[in-house]
Amino acid sequence: MIRLPAGPRRLWRSVAFRMALQYGLLTLFFMAVLLTVVYVQAVLGQRHHLDRQIGLGAQRLAARWQQGGVDAVAEQIAQNLVDGVDSDSEVYLLQGADGARIAGNLAPGAGWRPTDDRIDSLQALRGATTARMRVLVRRLPGGQLLVVGRDLHDLRQVELAVGRATLAAGLVALLLVAVGAYLFRRDIEARVATIRRTAARIEAGELGQRIPGTDEADEFAGLGRDINRMLDRIEQLMDGVRHVSNTIAHNLRTPLARVLMGLRQAQRPGTPAAAVQAAAAQAVQEVEALTVVFDKLLQIAEAESGTRRHGFGPLALDDIATGVVELYDALAEAQGAVLTLQTDPSATVRGDRDLLASATANLIDNALKYAGQHGARAVVAVRVERRGGSARILVRDNGPGIAAADRGRIGTRFHRLPGAVPGFGLGLASAMAIVRLHGGQVLLEDAAPGLLAVIELPCLEA
Repeated sequence: MIRLPAGPRRLWRSVAFRMALQYGLLTLFFMAVLLTVVYVQAVLGQRHHLDRQIGLGAQRLAARWQQGGVDAVAEQIAQNLVDGVDSDSEVYLLQGADGARIAGNLAPGAGWRPTDDRIDSLQALRGATTARMRVLVRRLPGGQLLVVGRDLHDLRQVELAVGRATLAAGLVALLLVAVGAYLFRRDIEARVATIRRTAARIEAGELGQRIPGTDEADEFAGLGRDINRMLDRIEQLMDGVRHVSNTIAHNLRTPLARVLMGLRQAQRPGTPAAAVQAAAAQAVQEVEALTVVFDKLLQIAEAESGTRRHGFGPLALDDIATGVVELYDALAEAQGAVLTLQTDPSATVRGDRDLLASATANLIDNALKYAGQHGARAVVAVRVERRGGSARILVRDNGPGIAAADRGRIGTRFHRLPGAVPGFGLGLASAMAIVRLHGGQVLLEDAAPGLLAVIELPCLEA
């Protein structure tokens, strides 16, 4: 096995070099075929023209024999050799039945045996010099031998001229291929180098770096835009991870501190049994609340990772909404709230029943918490509908609503609006993650009064 030196090996490992080499070889092969075709066509075309002239000349002399016999043919040959029209390349021989030359400039019979009625190439004595020629031999009815031909000197000159032109064109093509391959490789390496430099700076910690954009619409520009979008998403996710980590630490510190203080107080000597039980009950309550937080976070992480997508199947949204509304009926009645439902059997989607039920429950739970502000009776209306290619679950309450300026951060983990009811700010974040997993979106709109929350999902076509 031949082992290349280190330099050529590095060059060969370059995809840009191999692509440029393939481009160059393909172009060179095409040029070689094209030049060969041009050369062959030029030379063969000239030879075909020459053979046609020889055939026509033989036919004219044969016709002269029909008109005036051997003397007429001899006279015509003599005239052709002095008329100045191709006289320097014409070859003629009229030979008698006895082998003696009657007319012409070709030496009879010396070292050549051409085939009758077929044009052949031969080398013979023409005048005082030996020449390469194409000749046609024809037997006349009187037994005479007629030879008509052309010297190949002019054809050889054409062949040499075409050959030199072809060689020059081949060298120019080779030079152009080499220059083109070099420019091709340089352009690819320059475009790839831009991406590599950006990747190296991001690896060094400059996460805000992006591949410079261009106005071009080629594949590298598209790749750069795709990578930039991917980097934007990665940076967004990392910011989210940092935010979640910081927020979890902040939100866990307070309940854990309360649990720790309660338990320490319960450990003090002489603490009444009732106080110890109360501290234990408080600790259990706080730990259960933290368990709910972690369950929500795990549900959000599971939804965002897409691990549940493989179990998706056809679902009717009205079945899901009916089940969730029945679950919250007792809570609504206890709060003195009105909870209504309108369904649409045609609103079907593809998804996970438990996840979509959880998202719907989050919206209804939030609506029940905020409905009925300023002394009005709480009213929550749930409706399932199909609109165009979308299936929707709409939850409307008559609460204070959310200002348009605050809706941008709704759904951010642990984000709670001023004046919000106690909680951890994970309900809407969980619902939005579940709906995104299903290819949909959660919309929040002003209901005047109140808020309209919409789960919009791609409808499953029948």
